Amino acid sequence: MLLVLSDDHKEHLAFLPTVDTAVVGEFGRIALEFLRRGSSPKIYEGAARKLSVPVDMVQHGVEGLMFLMTESSKHMISEVDFLDSVLALGFGDELNQMLLQLYLQHHSQIRSILSQLPSNLPAYQNLEWRLDVQLASRSVRQQVIPALTMRLLLTRGSDSRSDHSIRVLQADPSTLLHLISTLEAALAAMKTSHSRRILRNIK
Repeated sequence: MLLVLSDDHKEHLAFLPTVDTAVVGEFGRIALEFLRRGSSPKIYEGAARKLSVPVDMVQHGVEGLMFLMTESSKHMISEVDFLDSVLALGFGDELNQMLLQLYLQHHSQIRSILSQLPSNLPAYQNLEWRLDVQLASRSVRQQVIPALTMRLLLTRGSDSRSDHSIRVLQADPSTLLHLISTLEAALAAMKTSHSRRILRNIK
């Protein structure tokens, strides 16, 4: 899977090649700290004074780096996909490798932090299913009409204050098999070199 960065994110990250790789590493440490405790304007101001650049430039650089690391960690992308994703930024090999090392060193920790943050999106909790088969009706005495009924339990919020919701879905086996094959084909297509070239050039 490749990350598709917006023009705003690319603009924020464009600041990174103008500083030393040690500064990029420090920005990575700051981004990780902000994930844990939230942002601090004083840190932005201090870094801006040392680099003699505007505060918003430092803030955008750190936030852009934070987005790159969190999205990569969230989707658990591979080393190859990560490098292919940052190629679209036009950075040099040294900076690309520096970003890769930041991702490899901290992706497990970032995923742990993200798992503890409250989310507004429903999360999977449990799935129950039942196969029903209609064998006859008033008009047709002999028939076989299978249907799969699924009861999906979703949660929203933290463990202590979670809201539960239930979704009941029904599909016939042929529709379910078609859905599975379509999703598997889409995942396989995303891994082809052709798809990577297209995503790399999307702006």
